[in-house]
Amino acid sequence: MRDNYYDTAQICLNGHVINTYASSFPESNEKHCGECGALTITGCVDCKAPIRGYYHVVGVFAADHYHKPSYCYNCGKPYPWTKASLDAAQELADELEHLNAEERQQLKDSLPDLLKDTPRTAVAETRFKKLMKKAGAEAFNAMRSILIDIVSEAVRKSVFGS
Repeated sequence: MRDNYYDTAQICLNGHVINTYASSFPESNEKHCGECGALTITGCVDCKAPIRGYYHVVGVFAADHYHKPSYCYNCGKPYPWTKASLDAAQELADELEHLNAEERQQLKDSLPDLLKDTPRTAVAETRFKKLMKKAGAEAFNAMRSILIDIVSEAVRKSVFGS
């Protein structure tokens, strides 16, 4: 009997989840994403380790609640969708007219710490909330749409309330 294991996930370069059972049900795999047309991958572009998909537990079939990873478990590098979202958020930070240059740089410097749980995450959350309040609701909503899928679970609840 096989032990518990991760299936392989197939995700497009923009982060749309295609198949969380890419190894078990390869007939559901797609070369390109049906939402955005981007190529799909099943492994880290840096180290080639498989992207973790559905976690199979022997003797148990559970509802598939899957949260795509932001970083490779093997090499620690960000997946393409994580890097693209972080780049977009930093680019948006440069456009926020209600923040001065120093504040925009503080915001950009804090963004990576929102993506993972580290001792600096609480500092980044506080700074993000303060700067987004000054930047305004439109800026906050734009940042939310970029970051919501890649921030840590704790940040998602604390900053975005979801």
